[in-house]
Amino acid sequence: MARILLMTVILGLLWLMWSGIYTPLVLGLGAFSCVVTVFIAHRIGFFEPEVYTLKVLARLPRYWAWLLVEIVKSSLEVAGVVLGRRLEISPTVVKFRVAPDDAVGQVILGNSITLTPGTLTLDIHEGQITVHCLTREGAEALLNSDFNERAAALTRQ
Repeated sequence: MARILLMTVILGLLWLMWSGIYTPLVLGLGAFSCVVTVFIAHRIGFFEPEVYTLKVLARLPRYWAWLLVEIVKSSLEVAGVVLGRRLEISPTVVKFRVAPDDAVGQVILGNSITLTPGTLTLDIHEGQITVHCLTREGAEALLNSDFNERAAALTRQ
């Protein structure tokens, strides 16, 4: 119960800080959205110690910083391909095993890949992820990158 209350308070404070609008209607809608978010997190098992712990939250800033660097690198590569004289697009679909064992880690991996320009996660099923890449070189870079290991390390207990 303490975890649920702590998460509600954290979400509420973050919402207040980022919102900047303090009218009764907006405050009510913000409180409602925080409560619904915590309810959904509770329903999917976010607060159950054996499934997922709040310790993962401490690892997020480092992961986000790494992901931001990857997004910038990928953005520059895609801009080079799209703005080049010859449009050298070679759409490629790759499939590989996911390192994260849990569903949360697999979703984080899929979303992280989709956030990087030039890649799109098509499917995650039975421990396999299918990704569409803008170029063959991008597909090879994805297969040789440490996306898989970093997502697995993020959610590892």
